[in-house]
Amino acid sequence: MHISRRAFVGGSLIAPLAASRAYTQGFAGLGSGSDGFAEVVAGTKLEFPSDHGPHPDYRIEWWYLTANLTDAAGEEWGAQWTLFRQAMAPGVQQEGWANQQIWMGHAAVTSASVHCYAEKFARGGVGQAGVEAMPFRAWIDSWQMGGRDDSNARTIAPLTVSASGDDFGYVLNLAADHPLVLQGDGGYSKKSEQGQASYYYSQPYFTASGAITVGDRQIAVTGRAWMDREWSSQPLASDQTGWDWFSLHLNSGEKVMLFRLRQKDGRNYFAGNWIDLSGRSEPLSANAIAMIPTAFTDIDGRKLPTSWSISIADRGLKIDSTPLNAKSWMGTRFAYWEGPISFKGSHGGVGYLEMTGY
Repeated sequence: MHISRRAFVGGSLIAPLAASRAYTQGFAGLGSGSDGFAEVVAGTKLEFPSDHGPHPDYRIEWWYLTANLTDAAGEEWGAQWTLFRQAMAPGVQQEGWANQQIWMGHAAVTSASVHCYAEKFARGGVGQAGVEAMPFRAWIDSWQMGGRDDSNARTIAPLTVSASGDDFGYVLNLAADHPLVLQGDGGYSKKSEQGQASYYYSQPYFTASGAITVGDRQIAVTGRAWMDREWSSQPLASDQTGWDWFSLHLNSGEKVMLFRLRQKDGRNYFAGNWIDLSGRSEPLSANAIAMIPTAFTDIDGRKLPTSWSISIADRGLKIDSTPLNAKSWMGTRFAYWEGPISFKGSHGGVGYLEMTGY
């Protein structure tokens, strides 16, 4: 099984915490039934700050940050901080160790020559991990993403994020001067023709400054960061096998979110949003999106498409992306590829790529 922010569901997280390896049907359970859990409904208005916090009636959700960074010498770096929540069963939330929530954290630092990562697991109900809406705070053990009492709920800023592993660490300060962006159609992000969907919003306007540590080196960095928030109970259809997702910071100041969901019959489901200079988010026409792999990397017995040609016909975008480090493999218990990219063509810029299900 391969899993990431968009493949973190069902019984799969029972594996680290129990002797049995309980997997559900479909792509790591993402396409299995969601009886008893809350449903994602089109037209629902997202509310802030309350939606910054957890939604335990839904089966899965995540708080996901990626940062494209540069040091004083011009060397490029990437950083990732992620907290996932999964409900093992629906119903009234139980107290203490009987609580049905499981939490998982991932963190990584990437350069052209280094990719370091770590993961953590926690049970709900005992304070080891959790999220508070206002002032915003997310944590698992010592890993933290949090704001101050005066943080702005519409920008979810300022924030400080920190994490560490055996051979790396970072502390980043995040600021934003634009409000949050609703993805999909007003925050309703459709994932299949059968109607599977999630609630989805982003803060793609973070500026980042701070320091990363790799081995015995501490390196001052600055750059741009992107935070994603999603929650759902059944975000994928049972015939979908994986996900290729891009977040793009265009040098023009515009932002683009794109994904394709791969299906067993060889077809793809495309979606995305174009975010203009004012922060207005518009859904993209699926027929206008083309995402074509152009180079592959062999990692851990898998052949992964790490370079891509991407075009959005009605926006005049035609770019070629390359990874900062083609070996950005998250060899966590549920493995996937996640790393910083750059691109050039009709538009230049940087971003992140995530690939699951390979």
